[in-house]
Amino acid sequence: MARKFLYIVAALIVLVIAVLLALRLFGLQLSRLALVPGEPFAALAPLPADAYAHNDMWIARPGKAENPARWTPAGITPEPARINATVFFIHPTSYLARAHWNAPLNDAEANDRAIKFVRAQASVFGNAKDIWIPRYRQATLGAFLTDKPEGQRALEGAYRDVLAAFDAFMANQDSDTPIILAAHSQGSMHLARLLKDRIAGKPIASRIVAAYVIGWPVPVTADLPALGLPPCEGPDQTGCILSWQSYAEPAGYADTMDLFEAIPGLAGKSRRGDRYLCTNPLTGGMGGSAPASANRGMLKSSADFSQGEIVQGGAPARCDDKGFLLIGPGPDLGPYVLPNNNYHMYDYSLFWATMRADVARRVEAFGKK
Repeated sequence: MARKFLYIVAALIVLVIAVLLALRLFGLQLSRLALVPGEPFAALAPLPADAYAHNDMWIARPGKAENPARWTPAGITPEPARINATVFFIHPTSYLARAHWNAPLNDAEANDRAIKFVRAQASVFGNAKDIWIPRYRQATLGAFLTDKPEGQRALEGAYRDVLAAFDAFMANQDSDTPIILAAHSQGSMHLARLLKDRIAGKPIASRIVAAYVIGWPVPVTADLPALGLPPCEGPDQTGCILSWQSYAEPAGYADTMDLFEAIPGLAGKSRRGDRYLCTNPLTGGMGGSAPASANRGMLKSSADFSQGEIVQGGAPARCDDKGFLLIGPGPDLGPYVLPNNNYHMYDYSLFWATMRADVARRVEAFGKK
């Protein structure tokens, strides 16, 4: 069962066309052979205590000359950083090699891919006053394709880096700085744990504008109570969590649902029969439906994610009874749609302009509290 679950997790985080082709044409077993590291696992040495004091440990932070999260696609006029909040964003998996269980910090290909993902995703927060995006020794994709303990150890090592980065981030914040937390995929898995370990029951919770835990399941009974923030029930609510997983219809998520529920939740309860938190990004609240006309614009990126443009109109959105976000037949945003109509890769892109407005609205509401 654990092996099957890890295979499903891998399907949730696959981020490049090569992996998609492997999954579609050759199956999970061949993908496992191609992507699971062959080297013996070596525990990551702790980073130096001052590691995140250095600019080269960050994709973006104040003081760096370039910030890919400030990128704007064609059709969007660049604006000054006018939103009074600071963003901490954890990027998704960008290391796909099998040479190591955890990405070396100097891996040029993984770093370049991470920057492109940041450009497509974290750019929805591009108007924020400050944006911090750490590099971390992320678990390689193959760590999700094995039931060996090495896979979990790789994820634990990655999470320790994320915690160190967050602590360094917080040490650089004024005591009253409004904070936005956001992530995608593997990043959102780490963010959920970070919420449990660093936010829940602590004074900092009162400073969180919102937490965007996108592209990772958040069971409302088994996980959500441990995260320390309620779900966002309306577009002006602050101090809350947004989460969704995007599927075109007909959505083939039954296996994902069954296998994910076999794993205990972060609150120590069974996920069996639970419902996932589903924020409708077009309404800003839990559940419900909204037509495509409510979508302010989708981001359609080039195949290598180096460029993009805003496409007006776009996908509708509705949360089904289980908590998956359904987007109708699904628009053509590129070649990275996963099997079973899974639009995981496009969780941000589908609602790019709407999310950008959502961020601004929640920060404004937070400022009026």
